[in-house]
Amino acid sequence: MKELQLLLKKFFGYTSFRPLQAEIIQRILRKEDSLVLMPTGGGKSICFQLPAIYMPGTAVVISPLIALMKDQVGGLVANGIPAAALNSMMPEEERHRIKQLCIQGKIKLLYLSPEALVGELHWLLPRMDISLIAIDEAHCISHWGHDFRPEYTQLSVLKEQFPKVPIVALTATADKVTRTDIVTQLKLRDPEVFVSSFDRPNLSLTIRRGLNKKEKTSAIVHFIHAHRHQSGIVYCMSRNSTENLAEELSSYGIKAVAYHAGLPPIQREKAQDDFINDRVNVVCATVAFGMGIDKSNVRWVVHYNMPGSIENYYQEIGRAGRDGMKSDTLLFYSVGDLLVLRRFAEESGQKDTNLQKLNRMRRYCEADICRRRILLSYFGEENDQDCGNCDVCKNPPQRFDGSILVQKALSAIFRTGEFVGMNMLINILRGSEKTEITEKGYDKLKTYGAGKDLSYKEWKEYLYQMLQLGYIEIDYVNAGILKVTPLGRKVLFGEQKAMMAIYKEPEEKTYFRRKDSKFKYRPIKPIQSASVEETLLDSLQQLRKQIAEREQTPAYIIFSDDSLEDMVQKRPVTLEEFSEIRGVGEIKLEKYGKVFVALIRFVLRLPKDR
Repeated sequence: MKELQLLLKKFFGYTSFRPLQAEIIQRILRKEDSLVLMPTGGGKSICFQLPAIYMPGTAVVISPLIALMKDQVGGLVANGIPAAALNSMMPEEERHRIKQLCIQGKIKLLYLSPEALVGELHWLLPRMDISLIAIDEAHCISHWGHDFRPEYTQLSVLKEQFPKVPIVALTATADKVTRTDIVTQLKLRDPEVFVSSFDRPNLSLTIRRGLNKKEKTSAIVHFIHAHRHQSGIVYCMSRNSTENLAEELSSYGIKAVAYHAGLPPIQREKAQDDFINDRVNVVCATVAFGMGIDKSNVRWVVHYNMPGSIENYYQEIGRAGRDGMKSDTLLFYSVGDLLVLRRFAEESGQKDTNLQKLNRMRRYCEADICRRRILLSYFGEENDQDCGNCDVCKNPPQRFDGSILVQKALSAIFRTGEFVGMNMLINILRGSEKTEITEKGYDKLKTYGAGKDLSYKEWKEYLYQMLQLGYIEIDYVNAGILKVTPLGRKVLFGEQKAMMAIYKEPEEKTYFRRKDSKFKYRPIKPIQSASVEETLLDSLQQLRKQIAEREQTPAYIIFSDDSLEDMVQKRPVTLEEFSEIRGVGEIKLEKYGKVFVALIRFVLRLPKDR
């Protein structure tokens, strides 16, 4: 392992392994199969990249997206590791050149899509000395996984054709059924299953419930301005939503682009390239975007709509904070999303499984206990401590006796014959004079206007709590109308108290929309600080950006945010000190060491001969 640790420092700039990495690498070196479950940003790539460098021959890496392969290969080459990818978009001459290098043993890692692999099974691969086979995003092979891809099912031939080559399958999320299916589909031989901790303590977790379209836009604008100059992704359920939201955010002076599978390839590639290279800070995207992103400095992820499962949600929030630094996540949850997702689940080929997963996701959104504990429990990892980094932990709910409030709502539901949805119920309680209320005679009900003292938002929040507490339920078959449960009847008839959490309106600033291209929104001025740390970090970021532009490569490939933070903390003023920075290997020390050390000396105002 000493030799491997030297290679880890030389090529990747790290002095020690993360949990499970060493054990997985040793198993590969013994030519044994493995299944690795490790969260995004947990260090999965090192598990096969390091043994690929150490072992004779070429490692074959199966990856689902061209963009992901391009990102990984770019990072490896930047670290001085001979790596390449074969894909259908490349000129034939370039493909031929790479194949020859592989046959000559001059490439240490070759990235292929599943389709490309099948095409090379009988010509290129038999002519290569294959050291190991790594299957990234392995959950794609399973029908039970959250992102099944039919082309992945062809990978079962690998074990048959290369029985002596170790296979390592890697994924960030897979429940027990999916794990078993991956092992069966790939025909792995006596594999050891490595399950890393799913805890990502650097990610904050926040849920906001029942906001309408206008309120969500306002909340997102506020959220983005609180993360000024930081990269982030907004996930939307539909293609139209991505385009509409990107346009809306742009009207507030936010650089945002849309990304979805229906856009022309050139437009998609440009959106992704602009995001990776920090020309655009915000991407509004469907789930088509993300798996191909290896960008380490994504600082936040917003879900405009609720995902259909905890696996999807966990995979998508995992795109924030891959470098281990503090990052934020925000999810908007509504009954409308729930109805749409339920319809999708019922129309899928796996109705029962998908409905069960959706129900677990709903319970997560409605919970008033530590969210991280719920997430970890879902993946079979128990934790007896609250995280302190989710909205529930940061603002523990204050309780009050809400029995009368609940009785008003349940009584109104009963008096309509249990035939109204949430919006109609709130309008009845607040005494709305809308035509649909008077036409149906709801203005004659005894409970009409019984809740005038509460705002629309307050009623909506309290009704979500009633759903969570089991006093009411949604009749999904009947257009989402509300029904009173047996437990709700006990509260209605005074047999049981209903303790509710006090709703507090989030404080948000107002931002002005630009009327046209000449009219700019009011900028938020950063806090003026004499802090050396802030000055140094800003200077390092500017230098990194200039180098990235010159080399036409993403800034995080030069150095991650984590590396820059380490420079700020340690303030290296010699090349020897700079070599101790996290993420600084031999190649980067030689390439960038002098200029970064010179900048640090300048900011710290140190004499040249110190």
